[in-house]
This record gives sequence, C-alpha cells and structure tokens, in this order.
Amino acid sequence: MGRSRYLRAVHAGPEGGIDPEEPEPLLECLVGVSERIGRPAVLVAMDDMSAIAVSRVAPMLTDRFRIPHQPDDLPARVADKAELSRLCARWGVPHPETVIPASGEEAARAAWRLGLPVVAKWSRPWLLPAGAGLRSTVLVNTAADARRLYERSDEAGSRLLLQRFLPAGPDTDWFFHGAFARGGRPLLAGSGRKELSWPVRTGLTAVGRWLPDPAVEESALRLAERLGYQGILDLDFRRDECGTFRLVDFNPRPGAQFRLFADDSGLDVVQAVYLDLTGQRVPTPAGGPGRVFVAENYALLAAVRGRTLPRRAAAGPAGPTVAGPAETAPGAGGRDARPGPVRVLPRGERARVEAAWFAPDDLRPFLAMLGAFLGRGFGKGARVLRGVPAQGRRTVRAVRTPRQRGGERPWPGSRPPGPAAGEAPPGASAEPDELVSR
Repeated sequence: MGRSRYLRAVHAGPEGGIDPEEPEPLLECLVGVSERIGRPAVLVAMDDMSAIAVSRVAPMLTDRFRIPHQPDDLPARVADKAELSRLCARWGVPHPETVIPASGEEAARAAWRLGLPVVAKWSRPWLLPAGAGLRSTVLVNTAADARRLYERSDEAGSRLLLQRFLPAGPDTDWFFHGAFARGGRPLLAGSGRKELSWPVRTGLTAVGRWLPDPAVEESALRLAERLGYQGILDLDFRRDECGTFRLVDFNPRPGAQFRLFADDSGLDVVQAVYLDLTGQRVPTPAGGPGRVFVAENYALLAAVRGRTLPRRAAAGPAGPTVAGPAETAPGAGGRDARPGPVRVLPRGERARVEAAWFAPDDLRPFLAMLGAFLGRGFGKGARVLRGVPAQGRRTVRAVRTPRQRGGERPWPGSRPPGPAAGEAPPGASAEPDELVSR
C-alpha cells in the first residue's frame, strides 16, 4: 500500500496490533487519526478482526467516521462459526451439517456419524493463541483425532465444530460479494465461480469468474436482508454432491477478489458503500458478468500444481471472442442443476480480466512460484507464462474457458489414508491436505 499511486497518506495502527476483545487501543488510535484528518472520513475494515473491533467502538466514533451500521455485534456473530450455523438453520440457508460436541467422546461419535474425514473448525478463530500450533480449520481423519482436538478447547478459547466434508471438484467452489445499505438493501452484488485456487482446491481465489447463479444470490440476499446487514460482505459457497450450494464461510468485509465485481464504469463494492455512507447516489450497475479476476502469481502456482490456466482466445478477423457464463437449467443450484453448454459472447460483450501481479515488498509468492516453475519443468512453465506481463497491472481483452461437456462430471480426488485397525472406512474421499488453515 505504501507504494500505491492512489495512496495519499498512511496512519499507523495501534501498537501491538488489533485485538477484538480489547478494542480500546484501536479506539484511541482512530480518534488520533480523525484529528489529523480534520473532517469525517469513511472507515472500511479490510479483515475479520478489524471488522469485529471497529463494530465494537463504532458508537464512540459516529461524529468522526462514516461507518456501516452493524447492530448487536453483528460482525462477531457472523464470523463465529457456531453462530453462523444457527443463523443458517433459522433462516433456511443451506449449510454443511454441523455438530458442536460437548465432550471428547461426543466429538468422536459425531465424527463417525458425519462420515470421516470431517472438517473441524474453532468457532472464534481470532481467539486462537499464537504459537500454539492450532489452525482455524483442519481436516480430521480419525475419531481419535477429533477427541484429541476437542480436549484443546480451553487452549483454543472457543468451541469446536465438526462439519460434514464436502468434496472439492469442478464447478463446486463459488463466492458472493455484496455492498448493502441499511436494512440489507443491495447496492451492488454478484456471484462468481472459483476456477483456480491456491493452495489447489482449498485456498484463495487465483482465477475467478463473475457468473450469476440464482441459488447463490438468493441465499446471500436473503441472509443479508434477515440480518439487516449494512456494508460489505464476502461469502463462500460449496456445491455438494446433490447440486445444493451450501454456505461455508461469512466474511464481514471485502474479499480479496472484490475487484472482480466492478461494472462497466468501474463501480465496485467499496465505492458503492463509500457513495452510500457519504449521502451520494449509487448508480445502477451496468454490465459486469463474464469478467475474470486473475491473481497472476497464485494462478501460475495453481496452474503448475493443478490444471492449466484458461487459454486466451486468438484474435481473428472479427476480433477476439470470449467463452461466457455457462447456461444452466431452470432452478440452477438445485438438486437437478447441471452445467449447460458454454455460449460465445458477441463482440460487444467481451469479458475483461482484472489482473493482480506481485507485491514488490513481499517476494514469498514469487519464490514459491519460481520453485514450482523449476520443479515442473521449463517447458510447461514457459507455455503457462506466455502473455503474462513482466510487472504492473494490465487488462487482458479476452480469455477462453475450457469447454464444459454435458452431463455429470466425475468427482476428482483420491482415497484418504487408510483407517487404523478396528476403524470403519471413511464416508468420503479426500486427500489429507485438501483443507488448510485460513
């Protein structure tokens, strides 16, 4: 951020960082920032801990900052995995089957009932102590591991949740980004599909496409309206084996790929909230679906480790074209939803690519990319690198997605490690490293 040409000034945060459970240092820091600015400014939290802490000090900052109204400690409630599970059950939003065990034995029994492997989450990950070796989310392969993990609840500072594992596969990972005015009224919203991620199948979005899906959007908009949510949110969905989209994560702040959801005039969720909080009219969004977001360093890593990047279209006599969103049957996202044929957009509806290149002050992604590049051979790496800029940002005029075949595609993944003696076989297959800490 310090090198951005859009940045005018930087204000240091509180010493020792932000602690949502003790937000007083943040309040003192923000009061000082407000006095230096000299007039009310818009305040947008960019991570979960900041969103929780800001919501707890917002009543003391109403004359100094324009902050989205979040009643009843709402960011902490939706970021709490246990509370999110209850909210989804209350309002009919599909969610992975979840058990909150009350003992180690109950955790072991729940793991068997849900079907091993199971996903284990700490309900309030921001309370995890540093250096304890506890991850916010892990994949548990045995009932004994579930029991041992529960026994560390006091150390973790919050309750343990066990969720049914939803296997990753083609067309399974989706997300929703939205900006909302008071009462959960949408200003700008959109759903998208994660086409490549890093780490592969589990991590952040390396390549994402803006694809409207009625099931994802209906679930997200209904939840935001019931909560009376104001501000920006980022939701993660995974489609299960029956085609149902299940909400797996609620982030009360902008997602890393929020620039994917920018309309033809450049309006995105951050700008929409800014206009709303400053009393300006938010324009009606125009265009947008079909755009592609590429975090090029992570996309290259995912392409080298997994499948290849979407191929860019060659420019012919009539100009380049782009493969557009997959058409779905009525009731998309339901049990009978299946990807339809890929349609080719006309010349006037070309998609754009929002590319994000390496941060100059963090060489770790570059070094990781270089290691993966050398490990898989120069030939494949050179093919993937073709067309990637040497530095900076750019907009690619067109891309082409792999053609989808009709009918159901087989689920990928190999068998997990075999069970120990006397244990029943797991109920779902997955590689043991398919779920990592977030």
